[in-house]
Amino acid sequence: MSRTAVELVFRREGGVVLAALLLLSLLAWLFLLAGAGTGMDAVAMSGWFMPLGLPASLSSDWSLLYWLIAFCMWVVMMVAMMLPSASPTVLLYANVVRHAERRSRGSRAAASIAAFACGYFSLWILFSLLAVVAQWALEQLGAMSAMMSLRGALLAGGVLIAAGLYQLTPLKTACLRHCRGPAQFIAAHWRPGVLGAWRMGLTHGLYCLGCCAALMLLLFVGGVMNLVWIAGLTLLVAIEKLAPFGAVTARVLGALLVCAGLALITTG
Repeated sequence: MSRTAVELVFRREGGVVLAALLLLSLLAWLFLLAGAGTGMDAVAMSGWFMPLGLPASLSSDWSLLYWLIAFCMWVVMMVAMMLPSASPTVLLYANVVRHAERRSRGSRAAASIAAFACGYFSLWILFSLLAVVAQWALEQLGAMSAMMSLRGALLAGGVLIAAGLYQLTPLKTACLRHCRGPAQFIAAHWRPGVLGAWRMGLTHGLYCLGCCAALMLLLFVGGVMNLVWIAGLTLLVAIEKLAPFGAVTARVLGALLVCAGLALITTG
């Protein structure tokens, strides 16, 4: 194959990766739109049960089917919320691995890119599982309202304060620095091969989890299926990771969350 033909193939693969990321993000948001909107338990979850012909009242006894649907709901939310800010790293990795494969005349670029993405999202899938368990526990304790948000001002305010304080910790700063520097991350953690790609994705997902998990827990404050709240948190995560002033935004957001939590506790 001539050099021009090889370059054309790799250029086309780059477009395929971008199109796949856009399509996955679009599908995730469309799925959220189909299953949420008001944040109310009976109404929001009915959007997920209706295609199966099942009543939303199944949520009251947490049947096995409800566990599965709640887990899928969280996974879709994590994909929708994290993919926009993770896409630049995935695209950069795809570009690097394509050039590496071209130099070595290999043909595993597509598999490596998929493995990197799977490694990244495997940690958010695990987070989704833990979030479902937390949601179940809160509902069993009567701490969740019909709006799928924390019922008590003290508990909700405590979560806001905890998330705000975490924003100001060195761990948050270190994880955010890795998420904001995809080129430095890839250079520091490069591993060849498909397995190496999966491990790189897993490592990047670990940094991303350390950066954003506390913010994702705020879904319990604003409503697990509240689309406005979901979109707002997605925007904040994107600003932190992608905007030139993202690091400053993270610290300012931390202070605002602490103030909001204190105000909620004192007025609630």
